[in-house]
Amino acid sequence: MKKDIHPDYHPVVFLDSTTGFKFLSGSTKHSSETIEWEDGNTYPVIRVEVTSDSHPFYTGRQKFTQADGRVDRFNKKYGLKDANAAK
Repeated sequence: MKKDIHPDYHPVVFLDSTTGFKFLSGSTKHSSETIEWEDGNTYPVIRVEVTSDSHPFYTGRQKFTQADGRVDRFNKKYGLKDANAAK
């Protein structure tokens, strides 16, 4: 590998702004804000809006499009019938 072309990875705490969920990971991001982690060390904090703790796919609170979805509205507007609909 070539020297001095790869970024410097260092430990960073990512904090979910919505739920308060925190995890420690390596990153190239820098922050002036710090937090004390469970091991007693102080690490930079990066605030994020979505993590696996708050994302609907992982939490099971995912919204599914129902009868008033975009496809259904289009079909209603133009009189198309769903061939796969239960009879």
